[in-house]
Amino acid sequence: MLDRDFEKALGYALRAHRGQSRKGTVIPYIAHLLAVSALVIEDGGTETEAVAALLHDVVEDQGGASRLADVRATFGDDVADIVAGCSDTDEDPKPPWRTRKEAYIAHLADASPSVLRVSLADKLHNARAIVFDYRLHGPALWERFDKDSDQLWYYQELVELFKQRSASPMAAELDRVVSELATLDKAI
Repeated sequence: MLDRDFEKALGYALRAHRGQSRKGTVIPYIAHLLAVSALVIEDGGTETEAVAALLHDVVEDQGGASRLADVRATFGDDVADIVAGCSDTDEDPKPPWRTRKEAYIAHLADASPSVLRVSLADKLHNARAIVFDYRLHGPALWERFDKDSDQLWYYQELVELFKQRSASPMAAELDRVVSELATLDKAI
């Protein structure tokens, strides 16, 4: 059952991400956070995990370590630990893309089941959005990402990790979506 903490987290996420859109779109960022939280809930996640899903990007995108301290003070250690575990950096400026992603993948190898669930939901929703946009824009889609990034490599690495570490059906779904993206990318 979702209670006041979820409601409080939704308001917090709305305020923290106000004015932010999904990369390269006009879609309000809150849509992503709601989708990730919904995936967590549908996967049997706890309210703590659903709250963390709503907040999973506040450290990385909206304030770094000071934001994490605020999340900890507002929502407690369990939520803050999941949010921290889903963040690939709290530094500004961010370290180089490949360095961050390699470290994040290595971190997930030992992450808690709660971090894995929220991270997997996040990556699944992101991958679905990439496939959807790839169908609309083709390879031009890659221009909205860091020029040094290799999104397909990253998602393929994540698939392998989640297949090993998670029994969630979301792992198989991420594999299917990333395979579809690889097929689309090769077809052009």
